[in-house]
Amino acid sequence: MSASPAPAGRPGVRRRGIRSGEAVSGWLFVAPILVILGLFLAVPVGMALWVSFSDWTGRGSPFSSNVNFIGVDNYAALLSGGGLAEQDFGTSLRNNAWYVVFVVPLQTALALLLAVLVNRGVLRGRGFFRTAFYFPSVTSSVAITVLWLFLFGASGAVNKLLSYLGVEGPNWFSDPRGIVHNLLALVGVTEGPAFLTGTDALGVSLWQWLAGPSVAMFALILLAVFTTSGTFMLLFIAALQNLSEEVDEAAMVDGASSWQRFWRITLPQLRPTLFTVLTLGLIGTWQVFDQIYTGTQGGPGKTTLTPAYLSYTSAFGAQDWGRGAAIAFVLFVIIIAFTLLQRWVLRDRAVSKRRMRGYEIPAAAAGSAIGAGAAVASRSTDGTGNSGKDLS
Repeated sequence: MSASPAPAGRPGVRRRGIRSGEAVSGWLFVAPILVILGLFLAVPVGMALWVSFSDWTGRGSPFSSNVNFIGVDNYAALLSGGGLAEQDFGTSLRNNAWYVVFVVPLQTALALLLAVLVNRGVLRGRGFFRTAFYFPSVTSSVAITVLWLFLFGASGAVNKLLSYLGVEGPNWFSDPRGIVHNLLALVGVTEGPAFLTGTDALGVSLWQWLAGPSVAMFALILLAVFTTSGTFMLLFIAALQNLSEEVDEAAMVDGASSWQRFWRITLPQLRPTLFTVLTLGLIGTWQVFDQIYTGTQGGPGKTTLTPAYLSYTSAFGAQDWGRGAAIAFVLFVIIIAFTLLQRWVLRDRAVSKRRMRGYEIPAAAAGSAIGAGAAVASRSTDGTGNSGKDLS
């Protein structure tokens, strides 16, 4: 007995059935990872958000009857409390902001430079250099921080090298002075104007906001650039190897210099990778913790204190878990805001009308020249290829 054919008026029944079955199979395949993410990511984040609005002290369950909902008191103490909590939070934001300002551009530029160098076909031993530049990135952050403490100690190798050059090196991890203030002191400026010293933001005067990273923080900035540039170098190498060489060769034939080809051809094609590197660098620098915990623990004079380390000390040290969670969520908002701003800056922009007119004028001139040439050619020859001149 043969199977009856599908109804003629419903040709898409079987196709829709297959699609629904594929959807169910897809959800079954992703269900384990969704459960894992829900248990170990969504639930802890939700609990931390509740803790930031409570007075939980870390004892017992945060959902017990002894824990009270206090609203935005923890956030208010950080942003407008006027006490030590606001001052410490403002100091940590200032330190971390200068850390970001120095680390992100330096590590991005160094990673791109290393990628361009080791991507050249004329360089011998490229595999060795790639491994050497990437090796600090896979080294334990705790181990390399301890090594950095020895190198930048008062009698460490860095100061010894500077002494050979006639420079007396500072006591790096014990110097709380800001490098911007140090540079101003060289030209005789030791005190700021009244509107900077008398105006506060988050409990820190504007003059202190402009002090720059401390000497101790600058040593940690060098550590971050040294350890992260190798990772981003690999991202740039992968992007460079996927670029087409035809456009670069055409520009070379047109007489473009190496810098012009890099700036106007190579770098614009690296925009997606550049956005990835900048985003990862921005997130990593705002979350710096292990170097602070292992090395300076916020000193000297709280000039290496960061929001991530302050969140840890507030929760685990002072047992003020609500304030520690509030710091973490404020830091989360800061990272999201800077990431969106960076995405807006690096977005693809439409060509302006003024620039389009510059492109259209040469194109129109070229089209007129081609049309004139075709007209001359048609007048100079007849349909058989003979000259149009009268031979009679």
